[in-house]
Amino acid sequence: MLLAVVPSPAARIAGSPLATPARGPISRPEWQTALFSILSRTEARNTPIDDFPPPHGRPSGFRPGLRSFSTASINPSPPVTVSCRFLPESRPNPFEPMDIVLEIFDTFVGDRIYAALLPASLSSSTTFLAGKDDANSTLSFFGDAQSYVYEPASSYLYLEPSKYAYMSAWPRDNIYRQAISLYFITWYAAVCTVCAEPPANLETRIFGLLVYFVCATLSYIFVFDKTTFKHPKYLKNQIRLEIAQTMRSLPVMALLTVPFFLGEVRGYAKLYDTVADEPFPYYSILQFPIFIAFTDFFIYWIHRGLHHPLVYKTLHKPHHKWIMPTPYASHAFHPVDGWAQSVPYHVFPFVLPLQKFAYVLLFAFINFWTVMIHDGEYIANSPVINGAACHTMHHLYFNYNYGQFTTLWDRLGGSYRKPNEELFRRETKMAQEQWEKQTKEMESILKTVEGDDDRQYVSDEAKKKNL
Repeated sequence: MLLAVVPSPAARIAGSPLATPARGPISRPEWQTALFSILSRTEARNTPIDDFPPPHGRPSGFRPGLRSFSTASINPSPPVTVSCRFLPESRPNPFEPMDIVLEIFDTFVGDRIYAALLPASLSSSTTFLAGKDDANSTLSFFGDAQSYVYEPASSYLYLEPSKYAYMSAWPRDNIYRQAISLYFITWYAAVCTVCAEPPANLETRIFGLLVYFVCATLSYIFVFDKTTFKHPKYLKNQIRLEIAQTMRSLPVMALLTVPFFLGEVRGYAKLYDTVADEPFPYYSILQFPIFIAFTDFFIYWIHRGLHHPLVYKTLHKPHHKWIMPTPYASHAFHPVDGWAQSVPYHVFPFVLPLQKFAYVLLFAFINFWTVMIHDGEYIANSPVINGAACHTMHHLYFNYNYGQFTTLWDRLGGSYRKPNEELFRRETKMAQEQWEKQTKEMESILKTVEGDDDRQYVSDEAKKKNL
């Protein structure tokens, strides 16, 4: 065990002798005097002086202590309060990717917000929510702002905290603060996971509103075939409806996703920082096909399960409202549907090791893939890849091509349907004859799956006008 001696926020802010090196550190003799004045009152009085970290923080590889050990006033000049606590020895920092996201958020936004809404004075004045003795326990409502010590989320990142980092009753490592911050980060801008089929959870949902609108809009402008608007199964006001469905779903999906991210931040996942930390040689390369194989298998069965008559109309039909989807349909579905299909992405780092930058890269790829398979541009005519053409078959004919990345499980499960050849030829892709053929078969299958069709199509409006 190590005893960490941490200067109080006031000392850091005021630039006292116990301030960080950038503000003038206390000399070693003065620091030793301060330590021994504390050790003389504790059971750790025989601990060698070299076992103590410097006043500006603790060595890398140590997480915050779970409880305060003691406090004592010392009097170099001016007087300051020093907080002493035990830290678990040699506990590795998991370096979770969401730690990085939180650190960036807190440095530029979160610290100021929490300092204003929940000032440090609350932790001492409000005793009915949390006692002083358990201020550093995991579930304590208020934390110990004085004992919080900044630790970089990664060996490659260092952002010096401002004074606001030490001015809230909810320090950065407070579990309630982390949960709330992760919710808004996930909802609005961050690392979300988008699921397979209609993929979009928030991982993802890997990237909230920002990624959704940016990726979908770029795809709509530069890739999406606008001839789709003339398809007889394109809905009236479809893009507006797709965006509205997404806006209703994202907040709920974010809420359901936060526990996974919180588990990562609290150190329960198997994410690692550098290649030197990989479980065995070349795992940092093998993790990519392992991740694809793992998620492809589980998403196939989850997606297929969502087509079961007992749950289809409630959970999955909202996404199948779009017979001819646009890129904006990538996140437009029932929130439980999107979350369920994203679960394999979130579970993977708790079951198998995953390098943190690979984690971010894979979730970015998932979001891109999700938009791509809804963009109507049929590039991959492959018997292996489950691309946009395969996914169009799924939207048109419902009970085929449940896979996410490959056709493997559809082939083994008897649900594979090869995309129509005309989809890959520009002159036949949007031909009226092909549309009529698709419509006839789609309406026949729809009656079996859903019963009466309650959609409003653009073609229906055109027919009414002609009458």
